[in-house]
Amino acid sequence: MPQVSKVQRLNEDDKSWLDQELVKRGFSGYQELEELCQNRGIDISSSALHRYGSSFRERLDQVKLITEQARAVVAEAPDDEGAVNEALMRLVQERLFAVIRDAQIPTEGIDLPKLAKAIADLGRASVSQKRLAAEARKELLEEQRKKLDALDSKGGVTAETKQAIRDALGIS
Repeated sequence: MPQVSKVQRLNEDDKSWLDQELVKRGFSGYQELEELCQNRGIDISSSALHRYGSSFRERLDQVKLITEQARAVVAEAPDDEGAVNEALMRLVQERLFAVIRDAQIPTEGIDLPKLAKAIADLGRASVSQKRLAAEARKELLEEQRKKLDALDSKGGVTAETKQAIRDALGIS
């Protein structure tokens, strides 16, 4: 099992500070960043900072790319039924599962209760989304039924035609 990097072992405040510094510096100036870390009481070499920074930048670039692609998809294909949201929830659930399964970081670094809560929240969000979609469909069908009932028989719309429309839409 590979050794855990010093960056991964930092406390939350120092890790957050380091991440912000890396972004602020455009993922460069690792020698200067090493000195800043030492002044802060963090003993990390510039090469370790560079390895972490490269990985962090790659993940950040992936998130930006995915965000841009999601915006493009939504712009081209508006999602009235929540399919993109459902797909996103499934993707996040899959990634969380992969993190747990592959655990490239020591398990003591994973806050399992928070992870379990995140998964549970995703599950609830998925159920809630499906319930809202079903309610919206029910309301739409009810609205269509009322319009159909109010439709005059003028212009050749017979009771049989109305019934055929009801059958096609699945409304009673």
